[in-house]
Parts: sequence; structure tokens; C-alpha cells
Amino acid sequence: MEQADLIWHNGELVAWEDAKVHVLSHGLHYGTGVFEGVRAYETATGPAIFRHQDHVARLFRSADLYYMPLPFTPEELRQAAHDLLIANGLRECYIRPIAFRGYGVMGLFPLEAPVDVSIAAWPWGAYLGEDSKAIGIRAKVASWRRMNGDSFIPESKACGQYLNSILAKIEAHKAGYEEAILLDQRGFVGEGSGENIFLVKHGVIHTPSLSGGILEGITRNSVMRIARDLGLDVVERDIARTELYAADEVFVTGTAAEIAAVREIDDHPVGEGVRGPVTAELQRVYEDAIRGRDPRYAEWLDHVAVPAPTV
Repeated sequence: MEQADLIWHNGELVAWEDAKVHVLSHGLHYGTGVFEGVRAYETATGPAIFRHQDHVARLFRSADLYYMPLPFTPEELRQAAHDLLIANGLRECYIRPIAFRGYGVMGLFPLEAPVDVSIAAWPWGAYLGEDSKAIGIRAKVASWRRMNGDSFIPESKACGQYLNSILAKIEAHKAGYEEAILLDQRGFVGEGSGENIFLVKHGVIHTPSLSGGILEGITRNSVMRIARDLGLDVVERDIARTELYAADEVFVTGTAAEIAAVREIDDHPVGEGVRGPVTAELQRVYEDAIRGRDPRYAEWLDHVAVPAPTV
């Protein structure tokens, strides 16, 4: 990880190396925390945070679902991210807001533990590797199933729930693949370990529906709108595992991964075994959107007002 200078923690900017928590923090022991992954990009008018308000809103929804009242307002956290980027001199970066139960109580009843909030930011390239966009990745259907909505809250981006994804990610890595694909409890396609998944067949885009217990990804939502703006049909439905092998194209989406092509699944080449034309076109428009080159998506950008340098 490439370090920055400062981290925002509970309302203050502190040195990166001083952003510490107590070893008896509740979130460390029980996973009682929620987080977001956000990106800022350089545009012609300076840095802009992509769909920032949507990420902040989801952080608050996630916290609310786990009975964690955040001690800041959405606008305070939005401004904190701006202040952090300016203080660190970052113009293009990954941003990680996290809220978690801190030090004060132990045991499974958490409501008396304080809620701490931190925001970190640092330069981070393509999550699935620099070749993931143009060349594509190899994926494996995991033996681990996506967690069930009867046991957890898939709509919440909660820390402890990601143990499910970590098991699948490690399994895929040890088998020589870049990413895992988890099926849901019914055996239908769910999502990647950290991404939503799409397939293309005969020019139509298909993706698992939210009723299958997947996270409602913000990049997923962006790509679906872009696809429809391009005149493409997008269908949300249950998808059988074998449909992945017969697809013309498969791609995954997420803030960290952006839009990554999947060229092979379980040693079966997807389509021609290379990035397909629909994926490439979605990537092109998405890249224009995040960098402020497409006015149709201007409302997705939260521009950071970087002070002019003093002479």
C-alpha cells in the first residue's frame, strides 16, 4: 500500500502512522463496522470524487441496518473527504471511509460501544491488475456460497460479512486464478468476491437481480445506466452457472475494479477468450464519465475545490 501523509479520524486530520485504535476495539473482535470504497479522478477542472454522495448515503444506510448511529452528518463526511484529499495533495486516489464500534465494551451486545469514523485515501491502481481491463482476468467459481440474506444483511457493506468473500478469494488465488465467483444459496450466480458480475449474450446484458442477496453496487448502477443510454437491453434475473461458460462476454464491476473483462471461467474461455466489444464500449463511456468528459453524467462528479498555489 502506498501511504499518504494524513488520515481523517473522528473529526481530525492525524498523521498516517498515528491513526491507531485500541486492540480491544469491538469492531476488531466482532467485525462490527461498515465501510465504503470510493475513487477520485483527475478531470479537466481538477480532482472529482465519483458518485460521492451515493457512497456516503450507502455508508449511512449500512450503519443504520446494523444499529450504528454515526456521530457525523453526511455533509460533514463529504467535506472531510475533500479536506483529506487537499491536505494530502491527492488528485487521483482510492478513498476508504469506515465506521466501526470502538473501545469500551466486550461481548456480543454492542450498543454501548462508541462509533468511530475514519477516512483514508491513497493512490491505488487497478484492483484486479493492470491487464484486467484490456486483456481480462481468469476467474473460478468458488466452492463457498454467497452469504444468505436470512443470516446477514447483503444490502449492508459490513466489515464482518467480507470473511465470506475472503474465503472465496483465497481459494481462487491458491488455484491460480485472479478472482472468484460466488453462487448464491440456490446455486445461481451471485457476484465476485468484491465485484458485481454481468454477462453478454446476443447483444443483451444480463446481471443477477438484487433479490439474490447481492450488494447493490454503485458501479453496477452506473454501468446499467450507461448501457441503457447506449441502447442496450439490460436484464436483471437469476443466472445459472453454466450460462457463464456459454456467454459471449463476461465482465465485473466495482469501485476498486472499475470494469474488468473476464476472459476465462473455470478454464473455459469466455467467447473468443478476449475482451468483447460490449465490454470495451462500456469501459470507454465509463472512463469518459469518471473524468468529466461526458456531460450526460456530470451529476456523478463531486468536484474538489483545490486552493490555488500561493506565490
